[in-house]
Amino acid sequence: MEGVMANMRGKTVLITGASRGIGASAARVFADAGANVALLARTEDAIADLTKEVGSQAMAIPCDVSRFWEVQKAVDACVATFGQIDVLINCAGLIEPIAHLSEADPEDWGHLIDVNVKGVFNAMRATLPVMIENDGGTILTIGSGAARTPYEGWSAYSASKAAALMLTRTVHNETSAQGIRAMSLAPGSVATDMQVIVKDSGINPASQRGWDEHVPPEWPAKALLWMCGSEADPWCGEEISLRDNEIRQKVGLV
Repeated sequence: MEGVMANMRGKTVLITGASRGIGASAARVFADAGANVALLARTEDAIADLTKEVGSQAMAIPCDVSRFWEVQKAVDACVATFGQIDVLINCAGLIEPIAHLSEADPEDWGHLIDVNVKGVFNAMRATLPVMIENDGGTILTIGSGAARTPYEGWSAYSASKAAALMLTRTVHNETSAQGIRAMSLAPGSVATDMQVIVKDSGINPASQRGWDEHVPPEWPAKALLWMCGSEADPWCGEEISLRDNEIRQKVGLV
């Protein structure tokens, strides 16, 4: 990890969903590694506070990732301030609606797809031209084991994570020759606000987990940093699982 941290000094990382959870933890981890961090989220106050905490290496950009024009404007602002984008981290995501397919609210279902799928596409689409022009970059997206498992009540979430994984694979196929490294991280069960929603739903075994069964958000944040190094290259175009003990050892997690 020391080599990865050394290589991040002066680099620029754009993080969606940076107001809390994994996104906020990633902002701190990458800033500690010497990177500039552009923090995107709809919650303006939260990213403003995090920017003050991080200091001059950070900038807050209010943004709804489901709207391409807002994402493009955020990317333009990031480049204008820091000169480039070396890493994109797609953390923005929703878990609701948690409901049986026959009862799910169509508007809520569609809104999740707008954020979890269109949001990932929008961020990739806006940053790729910048990265290609600069001869490369890394695109990391928060995935989930739900991309492969149809959990009860999670039709929207599972479908969105499967779609996001396919976007990662597509970016790899289309742009790896241009220096783009694209990977997904399935972090497992993480102690974030999302787990409170899952718990309150009472649907499927995931809602029965105790809080001590969730890993802290700093773990996936550190994994994302490790994924920026060459040791993670064998996983380009695929998904890394943080439930894998071998991966945890590589990242340096206990």
